[in-house]
Amino acid sequence: MTDRPSPPILDPRRAVQRVLLITLALNLTVVGLKATVGWLTGSLSLLADALHSVTDSANNVLGLATNRLADPHPDRDHPYGHQKFEAIGALGIAAFLGIACFEILKTAVERIVGGGNSVTLGATALWIMLVVLGINVFVAFYERRVGLALNSKILVADARHTMGDIWTTIVVLAGLIGVWQGLTWLDVALAFPVALLVFKSGWTVLRENLPWLVDEMAIAPEAIHAQVMQVPGVVNCHNIASRGLLGRQVFIDMHLVVKPTDIQAAHAITEAVEERLEEAYGPARITIHVEPREYTEEEITY
Repeated sequence: MTDRPSPPILDPRRAVQRVLLITLALNLTVVGLKATVGWLTGSLSLLADALHSVTDSANNVLGLATNRLADPHPDRDHPYGHQKFEAIGALGIAAFLGIACFEILKTAVERIVGGGNSVTLGATALWIMLVVLGINVFVAFYERRVGLALNSKILVADARHTMGDIWTTIVVLAGLIGVWQGLTWLDVALAFPVALLVFKSGWTVLRENLPWLVDEMAIAPEAIHAQVMQVPGVVNCHNIASRGLLGRQVFIDMHLVVKPTDIQAAHAITEAVEERLEEAYGPARITIHVEPREYTEEEITY
């Protein structure tokens, strides 16, 4: 059996922290502008949108905390690293979105049942909302670009949330223009699609991070098998399993049958297999169990 040491892992946490601090400042600015305009105009949809934006700031704070814990380097107590802390942070984002969705719906129903305050709008409020929209667009594309470059789940998840906030702001802005033109019922009516957009963002984040936390298959065993069988000297491989995050770090286990019968030659083939898998799927931590040549197994995975 060989357990090849994992190659040096790039630690992008410092860059992620810098992005989160920048977006936190911008998101707090957005919250302040939305809340101020919503309070001055009495707009329910805008106040709901401000609540949605509060979760953006909370997500940044949560991301800063979890990012400090998500050290990719293993230690004695965490031999597989600490990267799942980042996925836990992304799940926290989903929880915040669920809370925001509930509050938006609750407030909208209360306004319908109990009646609401009149909404008073001016051109200044609409111009401020256009500025807010521009900030949201910048934050979403900036976080997504850096998140993809660093392969940071917390940044990509937060960028998706902010992208949802852009559509929310567009819907609210359209409603405010309608209210400005005399369609006062639009304010409460548009609070419901805002809630749906919030829920959709939370569900997407939840769906994408649960597989990582429950060790779902990272690479199809058939793909690994195809790579391994191209290495000279390999007779068969089976009991293939993988987990982790492709492109960040994956863990691959397998049983291998090779042609040579002496340990040194068999070890050389396992090294070649590890190099091939590292090139195809790295960074990867690969564990190979070598079995006798006479051993046969029809299934390549569990």
